[in-house]
Amino acid sequence: MSIQIIPKAQQGKGAFNGGEILENKPIGFPQDNSKTRPYSNLFYWAHARAVTDSTIGLHPHQGFEICSFVLKGEIRHYDTKLKEWRPLSAGDVQIIRSGNGISHSEWMGKDSEMFQIWFDPNLQKTLSQPASYDDYKAAGFPEKSMGDAKVKVLVGEGSPFTMDTPGVEVLQIELENGSSEIPVNESQTISAYLLDGSAEINGELINTTDFCILDNVSSMQIKSDNSAKLFVIISPAKLDYPTYSQLRFG
Repeated sequence: MSIQIIPKAQQGKGAFNGGEILENKPIGFPQDNSKTRPYSNLFYWAHARAVTDSTIGLHPHQGFEICSFVLKGEIRHYDTKLKEWRPLSAGDVQIIRSGNGISHSEWMGKDSEMFQIWFDPNLQKTLSQPASYDDYKAAGFPEKSMGDAKVKVLVGEGSPFTMDTPGVEVLQIELENGSSEIPVNESQTISAYLLDGSAEINGELINTTDFCILDNVSSMQIKSDNSAKLFVIISPAKLDYPTYSQLRFG
């Protein structure tokens, strides 16, 4: 069993529009000085917060699946396929399957927060596919109880969310003074970001904005004496296709 804990100080940093939007990056680009580099089918992960209303201008993507998980407030999205602005609120999720190319722009309202996560779905296939886009409203995601925790399934069984990247589950977990166990198998990797509170993960203490990676475990065991809100991605430890990082950097 292994667990890595990456506190905010060791995560990458970024900003848009002179600091109007600030980011810490559990998985960043080389220039972001993030301790963690791409692994599994996770290529990039940013936690963005808007200090004031701000727009990230039109910019291109190819190949990757770009997912935005709205945590607080409101964002709006525009791309060259839809050719219209679409609003998303807290709890909503969007996916851009960028395929053979698409450009998009994002507006974030003051105090809004989101995760933007890039998944690698096998670019050797997706670069030849047309781009597509979907958004999903918060009310459409199923919820279940696991021990003392309330678990919302954003990607996985019962969720309407569809993506080409294989073997991905995304859970949002809320726990009040109790414990929960999320079963996995040793061929899976768990990536977890603590949005609020504090908790023990497989016996290790993590605090707000900490990021952790678990490998070679049969379950994720969560315990909190107060409250905790976690965002969790379960993905394959090994892939049967080369990732962008492997193709680009060897």
